[in-house]
Amino acid sequence: MAKLALTTFLLVAFLLSSSLFDATMAGSSFCDSKCAVRCSKAGKKDRCLEYCGICCKKCQCVPSGTYGNKDECPCYRDMKNSKGQPKCP
Repeated sequence: MAKLALTTFLLVAFLLSSSLFDATMAGSSFCDSKCAVRCSKAGKKDRCLEYCGICCKKCQCVPSGTYGNKDECPCYRDMKNSKGQPKCP
């Protein structure tokens, strides 16, 4: 009886942990794909992708298109760097 309870517990724990892992991975692929579109026409693509990724992870959104449309994501729009300039591309 104890072995059945332990086996059931381990199975449930495994299923819950794998679903949490998938949710975490989904967030990063979301940001990667949105930032790839956002930075597709950037002159300094590596820098654009880096800052877009930082902003996306914090805000969980990226404005559509390659430029502008920042009103779609106020968090993304309002992030500033140490000089008070917009941080997110």
